[in-house]
Amino acid sequence: MASPYIELEVEGRTVKVTNPDKIYFPGVGATKRDLVEYYVSVGDGVLRALRDRPTYLKRHPDGVGSDAIYQKRMPKHPDWIETVTVAFPSGRTADAFCPTEIAAVAWCANLATIDFHPWPARRPDLEHPDELRIDIDPQPGTSFEDARKVAFAVREILDELGVTGFPKTSGNRGVHIAVRIEPRWTFTEVRHAAIALAREVERRLPGLATTAWWKEERGEKVFIDYNQNARDRTVAAAYSVRARPDATVSAPVTWEELADCDPRDFDIRTMPRRFEEIGDLQRTIDDRAFVIDTLLGWYAADGRGDLPYPPNYPKMPGEPKRVQPSKARPSND
Repeated sequence: MASPYIELEVEGRTVKVTNPDKIYFPGVGATKRDLVEYYVSVGDGVLRALRDRPTYLKRHPDGVGSDAIYQKRMPKHPDWIETVTVAFPSGRTADAFCPTEIAAVAWCANLATIDFHPWPARRPDLEHPDELRIDIDPQPGTSFEDARKVAFAVREILDELGVTGFPKTSGNRGVHIAVRIEPRWTFTEVRHAAIALAREVERRLPGLATTAWWKEERGEKVFIDYNQNARDRTVAAAYSVRARPDATVSAPVTWEELADCDPRDFDIRTMPRRFEEIGDLQRTIDDRAFVIDTLLGWYAADGRGDLPYPPNYPKMPGEPKRVQPSKARPSND
């Protein structure tokens, strides 16, 4: 028997939604149709976050209770959906989703894509990111309130640099801050700038923030994940739904809202009305691109050099020994 389906008209495209009444988010009773219609409702915002960026798909074919399929290669698709060839740190390549219209996002949502994860670089120049990403990640024993305190320390530093940062909830317990930058530095250089910024936050909040890559060294602190600026690493896009039973979303907020907001207030049910009332809080993010020369100067002057890359990366130039401290062999010096 053929699967039930409906058809949605999305900006001149017909998007087929199969099994529309299937429950994807049991905590709020939201269905697959609700997911697709959500992305259409915030189309201007989510497309601003994704447009022309290689985008990975985090799919849950049976809803959030099923295992995720983190898909970097675009599956078979209609001719009107665009892709772009990306190169991984391994040297292999793939054709990734490259959103140019909201109907394409809706089509991917019908494939059970709950989270959309864009690159920090755009198709015209994939070798030079145009976004510095500050990923503030609470560790066990810490909270969203702790992440909020770290986020405001980041804001203080950005203000001193004359740079504008755009905050959003991660959709869970963390905070993401995006800074639009000129696309003229390599991934390595942008990552170094992120390390310099993270180290300055760590210096100002030594009891709360950490740049320690190894979990055994972090303690009950908030980790600033500088490696989210490494090539092929991504974070959930603004307005992306998260794979949680309560269907929270990664919600752009003002700095004033961040001071007392609860990330659980932003979900697949509440965001459409909020978006209709106030629009996209990141609508001015492309108005000005900043430089990272000062941060790179801090990195060079710091003297501590690089920090470890994720384990799936080849050994990188200048990277320290990539081994868990508790498993490291004693030095012969």
